[in-house]
Amino acid sequence: MVKFTDITTHWAKDSIENLANKNIITGYRDGSFKPDAPVTRAEFATMLIKAFPQLLENREPIEFKDVSSQFWAYSVIQKTYRTGFMSGYEDQSFKPQQNIPRVQALVALVKGLNYEPTQSIVKTLNQSLNDAKDIPNYARTAIAAAIESGLVVNYPEVKLLNPNKPATRGEVAVFFCQALRQQNEPLTIPEQYIVKPPIISVPTGELRGVWLTNIDSDVLFSKNALTEAFNLLAECKFNTVYPTIWNDGYTLYPSVLMERFTGIKIDPIPELKDRDILQEMIPLAKERNMSVIPWFEFGFMVPPNSKIAELRPHWITCRQDGTKGYQESQVNQVWLNPFHPQVQQFILGLIIEVVRTYDIDGIQLDDHFGLPVDLGYDEFTVKLYQKETGNATPPVDFKEANWVSWRAKKITEFLTRIFWVIKDYKPNCILSLSPNPYLYAYSQFLQDWKTWEQEGYLEELVLQVYREDMNGFLADLKRPELLEAKSHIPVSIGILTGLRIKPMSFTTIKEQIQLTRDRKFAGTSFFFYETWKQMMTSETQKAELKSLFSQGLERPKFV
Repeated sequence: MVKFTDITTHWAKDSIENLANKNIITGYRDGSFKPDAPVTRAEFATMLIKAFPQLLENREPIEFKDVSSQFWAYSVIQKTYRTGFMSGYEDQSFKPQQNIPRVQALVALVKGLNYEPTQSIVKTLNQSLNDAKDIPNYARTAIAAAIESGLVVNYPEVKLLNPNKPATRGEVAVFFCQALRQQNEPLTIPEQYIVKPPIISVPTGELRGVWLTNIDSDVLFSKNALTEAFNLLAECKFNTVYPTIWNDGYTLYPSVLMERFTGIKIDPIPELKDRDILQEMIPLAKERNMSVIPWFEFGFMVPPNSKIAELRPHWITCRQDGTKGYQESQVNQVWLNPFHPQVQQFILGLIIEVVRTYDIDGIQLDDHFGLPVDLGYDEFTVKLYQKETGNATPPVDFKEANWVSWRAKKITEFLTRIFWVIKDYKPNCILSLSPNPYLYAYSQFLQDWKTWEQEGYLEELVLQVYREDMNGFLADLKRPELLEAKSHIPVSIGILTGLRIKPMSFTTIKEQIQLTRDRKFAGTSFFFYETWKQMMTSETQKAELKSLFSQGLERPKFV
């Protein structure tokens, strides 16, 4: 057993001795350890490699301008960089002789061990630490992950991280012991100094949803098909359906408003003649304890040959060069101008009509409730922009930050109006959104759903994560804005079960369901019913899905 002469009464004594006995740290020739002395970045790199020798390299080597090949710690610095533990500075220096701050030591452990936060970063930091404001922006996600993983130890004040204070040898020993500790292994530090993450409430229940569409599917084309679908979904313990009611420039329910605007009450396909799919499916759902949340699938997008586009060409927005066409799934579309008051009143009128007429549980908008970023140069929008900003014309660069922000705020204002109108007519009717991941949604479609959620206008979020690649799928689930949202409202994940010509692997779908559950999301919804149904034709796959959804659960809600 290693014994040091100067740690007998030190608070980190057990941690220091634990690491010394594993030959991870050493003392000085005089028998001392100097637990309160600072640690340089080179010394910290040496400790890392001794503590975690088994980790694989995942980065190409880099030469730091201030670490020569003759420097005593050259090889360990290279190793800590290649294994992802440590990085250099923007000027390609490493600063090996600089004392490492506590925040850098914790970030290095988190990065090298691939820890990620699973809950609200803001709440974890602000509720766990009194000096969270002092944490550098680059380190906030990592420190939240460190707290969740039990790495952060603060002595003597557990709520004071002192992130920018140099880490001492004793503190580093404690951090390492926490990182190396196995689940049932005794603590080497009094528990009252370990920072505990706050318990952030999660909703009860679980979303088990599916989207019903008339594209590449006939589920909406007969009462028998609907009945068969609801029976199968109920057998598999589903609790929510999102039926499309607006796409291709038509409503899929008989609409008085559409008849007034276009002379056509409902999508003119023969299978919908003299039918009301919402009136048919709502009783089917209620009998099976399922919720119906109609889905405005196409948002502001319509075909150029649709009646609404032909009769009201001034509603269509355009690019700088006057072109209007937009390709989606190799089909040409155009976009109604979301800034035009007549367009807004039309969309709002459809929503009001559905909310007032049917016994529904909510309304869902999706990624089409926005605008492609290169559109918005029509005459009406240009004049509105000039009036409100005093600028002569919108920027030529359609991605210019202020121009993007102005258009996004206009869509936010309309979303806010939709929320309050729904509440006026039916307070218990929720507003649900199924968007793309935020960075894409905002930069490409002016859809600032992070703000919508933060300001309380969304009551359910079902994020479309339609990825076959599991690394990409998981990366989308880790986004900070998603972690924040799921501490406020039920946040579920939309999983792709395949397209008409491209089915998804059932194994991949199972893995994605499990990842969603592991990261404490509120549930899953599948796009779309037809490809999901095809998977259920395999009795083995059906049995496996039923085992995943073996217990009947209500829709998620915060208690």
